[in-house]
Amino acid sequence: MRGYRLLGMIVILCFFRPFHLLAVIQARDPYDHHQLQMDLISLKKEFGDILEIRTIGRSVYGKPIQMVRIGEGKDYILFVGAHHGREWVSANLLMMLIEHYATHYREAKKNGFDPDVFDRISLVVIPMLNPDGIDIQQGRIPPEHFFELWLMNEGSFDFSRWKANAAGIDLNRQYPAGWEALPSPAGPFFKFFKGEKPLTAQEVIHLVEFVREEPPLAAVSFHSAGQEIYWSFGDRQNVLRDYRIARRLSRATGYPLATPPIHAIGGGFTDWFIAEFSRPGFTIELCKGRIETNPDIGELETEFARNRDLVYVLIEALNYHRVR
Repeated sequence: MRGYRLLGMIVILCFFRPFHLLAVIQARDPYDHHQLQMDLISLKKEFGDILEIRTIGRSVYGKPIQMVRIGEGKDYILFVGAHHGREWVSANLLMMLIEHYATHYREAKKNGFDPDVFDRISLVVIPMLNPDGIDIQQGRIPPEHFFELWLMNEGSFDFSRWKANAAGIDLNRQYPAGWEALPSPAGPFFKFFKGEKPLTAQEVIHLVEFVREEPPLAAVSFHSAGQEIYWSFGDRQNVLRDYRIARRLSRATGYPLATPPIHAIGGGFTDWFIAEFSRPGFTIELCKGRIETNPDIGELETEFARNRDLVYVLIEALNYHRVR
């Protein structure tokens, strides 16, 4: 009997590992592209063939944009982080979730438990779509580009509010779904400039090409801040199905369902995903709101706890509603 109790405790520790017991990924303030590269190397060393890591494209300044895949399933769920420079906490969280889920997958295989979840439906994570914007927000600006970025920043030397990519385009206002009606500054700016036309920012082009090549069953885009979930867009959506799935995600995370402000309706990644594929797309706003800067890194432990079961809840809901 003692042996069974001990085995049960081991299973609980493996499958419900808290934030502070993650072996590889830690909360970093700030979290930047260099740290992401170091963490990807460490995760690959820790998990080996359990993780597939590859580059899907490069940013304006030539930084690699990577995706990480867990599982053997041909079908997959997509998580995307850091569309915006000041929202780097989403990349940090997604890297923690990769370690969390990879540990589950490895321990399930090793201990004889059923790893069927990820063998049927894989998880693909693109933790940092906008590495240049993150570096700009943190003050790491190439000298040859400083003047043009300074002008986009309204002549301010404080770049902590920066959202755009290195070309001054807001990546989450670049997608061809409701783009025409979206309000925008007239030219490149630290936030909200939607571009001269959709799909001109190269980071967005890379993501759209990746998704169109093999569309996921569902997509989740992580942003900050507000602690809420956006789930609806347009007239091609299965509203009842997606609302029911969104309610499950809301119960799992504790985030209420919400409607985006009028200036943010259309042009977003999940807006386009829903309109293009008629599949569920969700935007999760992490952390409490802060005025024009990144969230407090002290919130990351709570946000990890809220989201650590998210992929399992989503896979269960997709299976229940037979999303294909």
